[in-house]
Amino acid sequence: MTQDEFDPDSIARSMLAYLDLPDEPAYRPGIVAHLVAARGIAADLLALPLEDEIEPAPVFKP
Repeated sequence: MTQDEFDPDSIARSMLAYLDLPDEPAYRPGIVAHLVAARGIAADLLALPLEDEIEPAPVFKP
């Protein structure tokens, strides 16, 4: 799978097999929906422009 291809159903199947979890058909739509949502969140975060010199703060202060 290339970076541009995204098949959440295939990812769910392979991860369920890898983790040796039961493949319950009733749970599959929820698993796929969460993978799609996680991909969207990751895309938003990766789209943030950051300079190469930026470092994480040593202490989190909200």
